[in-house]
Amino acid sequence: MTQEIPAQRIFIADLMAQSGVGFGTSGARGLAADMTDRVCYAYTLAFLAYLKQAKLLPEAHRVAIAGDFRPSTPRIMAAVGMAVRDAGLEPVNCGFIPTPAVALYGLNNGIPAIMVTGSHIPDDRNGIKFYKPAGEILKNDEQAMTAREVSLRNDTFHANGDSVSTFQLPDEDSTAHNQYIRRYLDFFPENCLYGKRIGVYQHSTVARDIFAEVVEGLGAKVLCLGRSQTFIPVDTEAIRAEDVALARKWAGEHHLDCIISADGDGDRPLISDEHGKWLRGDIAGILCAHFLGADAIATPVSCNSAVEKCGWFNTVIRTRIGSPYVIEAMQQAARTGKENIIGYEANGGFLTANHIEQNGRRLCALPTRDALIVPLTILLLAAQKNISISSLCTTLPQRFTASDRIKDFPSELSRHHLNTLNSGDAGKDKTAAEALLGEAFGTVIAIDATDGIRITFASAEIVHLRPSGNAPELRCYNEADSEARALEMNATCLALLNRWRTNPLQ
Repeated sequence: MTQEIPAQRIFIADLMAQSGVGFGTSGARGLAADMTDRVCYAYTLAFLAYLKQAKLLPEAHRVAIAGDFRPSTPRIMAAVGMAVRDAGLEPVNCGFIPTPAVALYGLNNGIPAIMVTGSHIPDDRNGIKFYKPAGEILKNDEQAMTAREVSLRNDTFHANGDSVSTFQLPDEDSTAHNQYIRRYLDFFPENCLYGKRIGVYQHSTVARDIFAEVVEGLGAKVLCLGRSQTFIPVDTEAIRAEDVALARKWAGEHHLDCIISADGDGDRPLISDEHGKWLRGDIAGILCAHFLGADAIATPVSCNSAVEKCGWFNTVIRTRIGSPYVIEAMQQAARTGKENIIGYEANGGFLTANHIEQNGRRLCALPTRDALIVPLTILLLAAQKNISISSLCTTLPQRFTASDRIKDFPSELSRHHLNTLNSGDAGKDKTAAEALLGEAFGTVIAIDATDGIRITFASAEIVHLRPSGNAPELRCYNEADSEARALEMNATCLALLNRWRTNPLQ
């Protein structure tokens, strides 16, 4: 008679508290060392159990899995795959492809998808993004997963969280990779980029070869630049000084029309003008939405106000920061009868709520962050107007943003200080904001607490402070009438905020 192996039952909320791996603005994130096989296995079980209970798991019984190029990713993919198998489902190994590619594959096949990635943050951290058959999980889904209890057999993991057995994913299936490429080659006109010289800054983004293949497939001359075998944490909202210098150098050396790139998991774009100057993600989002004929826009409160001032869109909805909030706003817009609904974020991630038809071709909806659509549409919009990308940017109202972050800034400390600017008493909050920033920026006329604290001054300049949802960082966003002033404001704010590091919590 076989003796039954005892199992341990644990709530995901307790596991999050123990491990420090929790949900951020998009997916679960934590230190790679804390994302043990046991933690990642349990989170995956909770996700699949939630889908089953909510009757969201299709009859196909497959789950797509993909990952980025972080050193810890293959191990975590294996732990995820083991959980899928133990849940009685079939793991599909989509390999190392962009997040939007595996999400699109899930949507096309009506199956869940899981992406192992820490996005743009350093590779000592990692994360997992979960997708239902109908798309990205939202905040209510995260809450339901967090509340679940899962059962772990006592013989499955060592005391340190490593798996007892070595699980191997099946051979890679290239279908998701190929479908993602066809999405663009089938929508945009053949050879529409003929005559363009485009640099692809490859670094360590999982999108690097796909970007080059698509752009070349549309007729452009492609130069692959800066490929790296080690992971580089490219953050499209806080671009590294070395990436700024590299883009300007490459543009001058190779006479490029633009340089394109993405963050680690290929869902946040970078695109430069012909001089190698990187566009801000929220400016790129406006231009992309205009090319695609958007009617309604959902975008976080941190994004450039040029979206309202340009007059191109009938409806602009402001949200909290994070793709789940943008998606919820897009869904609400659809329920109220809006059409041609687009979402974009300050990081450049671009979302489409509905199918888009142009010239008898269809771009299928992809309601999760995508990077590749952004540079393609901007290049074609500039070509339609027969102007350069730098000239295209001048067609927008001239509002400029800058952003950066203070690293290793504990989230508890951020919340403590920001709470002093959000007491619920408007007069008191304005007084506190002026005490902190008034000497540098003048009179405060409004405070918006939609996400963090967004302060508007009488000069129409803006300071927006917010703890990162993915890492212990305090982010600062600024907006002004000139680029130089936005950058100056950002530097001033960071210098002031650095003083908060040494202040005790009281």
